[in-house]
Amino acid sequence: MVETINTHGCSIVLRRLDGPEAREIFLHCQPPAGVADPGLQAAALYGAILELLAREGGGFGSVVVETLFLRNLPASIEAVRTARRAALAACGDAHHRPATLEIEQPPLDERACLEVSVQAVVPTRAPLRLEPIEVATACGCAECATARGLRVHLGDETRLHAAGLCGPGDDAYQQTLGMFGIAERLLQRAGMEFRDVVRTWIYMRDIDRDYGALNSARRAFFEARGITTPPASTGIGGGPVSAQHDLCLGILAFRAGRPPARTVMTSPTLNEASEYGADFVRGLRVAEANKTALYVSGTASIDEHGSTVHLGDFDAQADRMLVNLAALLERQGARFADIVHAITYLKHPADTARLREKLLGAGFAGFPHALVAAPICRPDLLCETEALAVLPKTA
Repeated sequence: MVETINTHGCSIVLRRLDGPEAREIFLHCQPPAGVADPGLQAAALYGAILELLAREGGGFGSVVVETLFLRNLPASIEAVRTARRAALAACGDAHHRPATLEIEQPPLDERACLEVSVQAVVPTRAPLRLEPIEVATACGCAECATARGLRVHLGDETRLHAAGLCGPGDDAYQQTLGMFGIAERLLQRAGMEFRDVVRTWIYMRDIDRDYGALNSARRAFFEARGITTPPASTGIGGGPVSAQHDLCLGILAFRAGRPPARTVMTSPTLNEASEYGADFVRGLRVAEANKTALYVSGTASIDEHGSTVHLGDFDAQADRMLVNLAALLERQGARFADIVHAITYLKHPADTARLREKLLGAGFAGFPHALVAAPICRPDLLCETEALAVLPKTA
């Protein structure tokens, strides 16, 4: 069920998923149009988020993932954090630490200093068990001296969410190895290993410079651990909080009493990314305790040979991006209507109106959807989208 709610001056798109174990709630929140200060925007956003979570039978303590898309991160981060802390302290949830990503990816709504996406879990059976997982990183950076994740127990399944993981190193290759190593240590602390990871998100401050080094280091890491089926992934431009790091990583992992069934998603319109040196699958279908999830990787105007198509033609690239995404979903029996959350990245904000027109015309709407500006993994790509779609849980 989808709702668009206006409260505290904010516009929020909410999607509910009621499964056998829990209600999962997906929100994307835009701030008041008439407020220009980032701290005041954040205060309104968190007031609205907390109100809606309470209405859904949860609270901030039920949030497992939180993403803040910031327009000018260095200038606004302290005001945003102060407003967020005050809102959470007022509701008694200041101690709770979901997997939180703060990333410089400006919202396409030029009035927004930030937008926020949230995923929360409200159990219908046993109480939700959330456990913070921490490891020291040996990094001198105040932002990431400690890496954190959140272990979630739902039925016989354990999930680990983590975000904003940075690794030490003087270049992108070393930082990539470092952040993957830190993620592995978090997984081990949670009783998992890297092959339990189904989804990664990788953000690069200078993607044109560092994407090749990322791919080389990721391949070396996976080969050293015998990972032959990599997770779904997005590699995208975005500025981490710490100026000392050029990359950061987010992960989602699952472990259950019996290994969850996983199916690599493919499409005749796309080749495998590993064929051109990028170790991720186009999507991964995962049979979870509460749902069947389709984790679709960042998808752009790529053809069945792995080549960029429609060079310089934004309209045609947006069309091909959506064709590829639809084809990946259709082979799993899903449609755009089954999406519960998406992010679309746009290289040139001047194309915003055309992007919105293309999305609406294709029916890519009706779910929480972040639209942000970010460089794509190839200089000739103009837009990219990722999605989580859900099918009913089957025995």
